[in-house]
Amino acid sequence: MTVLPAPPSLRRAGSRFGALRTRAAASVAVLAVTGAAVAVAVATSSPATAEPGNVVVSENFSAGSLPAGWHAVDGAWKVENGRLYGTSASSSENNKITFGRHLNDFRLEATMRFESVSAATRWASLGIDVPASGATPWWIATMRSGTTAANGLEFAQRTTANAWVVTNTASAPSAAGTGRDVRVAVEVHGNQARWILDGREAMRTSSLQRSADGVQGLFVNGATVSYDDVTVTELAPNGYLRPEGSPFSVIAHRGASAAAPENTLVAQEIARKGGADWIENDVQPSKDGVPFILHDGTVDRTTDGTGNIRDLTAAQIKALDAGSWFGPQYVGERVPTLAEQLADLRTRGGNLLVEIKGKHTRDEVATIIQVIRDEQMMGRVFIQSFEVDALRYTYEIAPELPLGLLRSTLDADPVAIAKELHLTAYNPDGNALLAKPEVVAPLHAAGVAVMAWTMDSAGLWQRLERIGADAIITNRAAELVGWNSAFVQRASADPTVRITSPADGARLDRAQSPVIAIAATNADTVTVTLDGKKSAAGRKLDLTKLTAGRHTISTEATGPEGTATATSTFTVTVSQAGLGYLILTSGADPAAVTAMATKLAHAQYAELATYADRQAGKLVPAEIASVIAADARTLALK
Repeated sequence: MTVLPAPPSLRRAGSRFGALRTRAAASVAVLAVTGAAVAVAVATSSPATAEPGNVVVSENFSAGSLPAGWHAVDGAWKVENGRLYGTSASSSENNKITFGRHLNDFRLEATMRFESVSAATRWASLGIDVPASGATPWWIATMRSGTTAANGLEFAQRTTANAWVVTNTASAPSAAGTGRDVRVAVEVHGNQARWILDGREAMRTSSLQRSADGVQGLFVNGATVSYDDVTVTELAPNGYLRPEGSPFSVIAHRGASAAAPENTLVAQEIARKGGADWIENDVQPSKDGVPFILHDGTVDRTTDGTGNIRDLTAAQIKALDAGSWFGPQYVGERVPTLAEQLADLRTRGGNLLVEIKGKHTRDEVATIIQVIRDEQMMGRVFIQSFEVDALRYTYEIAPELPLGLLRSTLDADPVAIAKELHLTAYNPDGNALLAKPEVVAPLHAAGVAVMAWTMDSAGLWQRLERIGADAIITNRAAELVGWNSAFVQRASADPTVRITSPADGARLDRAQSPVIAIAATNADTVTVTLDGKKSAAGRKLDLTKLTAGRHTISTEATGPEGTATATSTFTVTVSQAGLGYLILTSGADPAAVTAMATKLAHAQYAELATYADRQAGKLVPAEIASVIAADARTLALK
């Protein structure tokens, strides 16, 4: 049985902090948005609470039949040779098999292989949110056999009207083709997901429409595809941690503030079209208690009005021009309310990192949260603030909202303050973080993401990437999106090493003389050992001096980005031919060589062993005599 029962729900108190989450178990959930206008529905039910690391499905198809709990909806599905085969007869058939259970935070992975395709445009998919019956609507992460096409990878929905809504596309660095195993995975956190191909992130989305009960599935279209090693693993809710090798989450500071008037809907739209993962804005109340999006305490700098925002009514604020100060093309832009901003994000896609600006009473914080609830955006809003009280109020009222603490200087113990305030992220000034990068590792160990502000240059981004920051708040969101794209496409800087000779598992006799050969990349130093003793690449192995049996070569390559290791175990075998080589190359007295060769030719192995022992150090060099005797006794027992 591969579908395991749901774990008991975790306790609410402290659950977002109390479950320690490593970087390997966590995954990015602050994900990219395309410019397409996509209606995003928010599931109102509460899915099963994640139990990080719990394996819900694990199937290698060794039983020879469809696993229990797997439902072949349509198409031809069979298990053969330890793999699941799905066949779709034509490109008009989206054939599927469903399994698993409903999860909010999970990783679905599989080994996929196109066995045959009707065209390079045909595809196979991982089902992200699929009714168990296979009925529409459903969401899939798709891979074409022609993976390098502009739409070689996709996130897409099949609607109830049987129409396609493709929210994100990308090309892979290499083609899947046919007959080649490809390891694929999709990591999902609510409405956000990332598509992983052969261990590297290739694409993100934040436009999923999650159902209350959808499960997982596999799809095939116009092809025969085989699947192996299918697993579904629950992930911790904090998807804001950046997995190793993935790019930053891009947070657009006050929207696209370098290209449009800050904190306006047009700045939000430009940031969204530029691919920002999150929009960062500031919220403050009007005189009559309406939360507005504004950074300063006054309207003077960013509108044509004057005065403190808290001294102006909502009607007065809405009458102000918030665009002409930036440029004539933005004349007439208004200061949006929080409700207007959230409605725009809900209907057009995107997520909000909202800063509660300045001192707020508990009632004022409660109003902000009520607006978020009313706009059905609780699952797509992240609260941050410099004000500790605002974060405490937020946690008291809505503990499900993720929290980030803004800091100009670092706390003496960031982990302790994170635990005290139930933080999902610690959000320091980027320069302060770069001055003390050692705080990142303990925060990650505690399951707390690190979001740096406000960093606007590639040089700073590179430094922050190296120390492990998870997200960057920036005025240059579009540029950071481009930098991320280059990051994803770059060749790995991690060191690699493998032993090419002797090959792992090789069986060698005494007559062979293999050379230790090591292939390494991105390495400054390479060390080699043979049976635990120092050796070297390029060394010729003298098998006449090694004992019969197994021997292990180990190597370690170290470079700027870490260390890689490899091992190869080979076996020195005993054979008549090998023993003959030992005798002929032993350096023994010619008379001894003749005597031993004669005994070997007549398969007189016991007599040969006795002779070698008796002449050791006399007619036969002692060291080689012991090897000849040992091999002769081994042959005598066969």
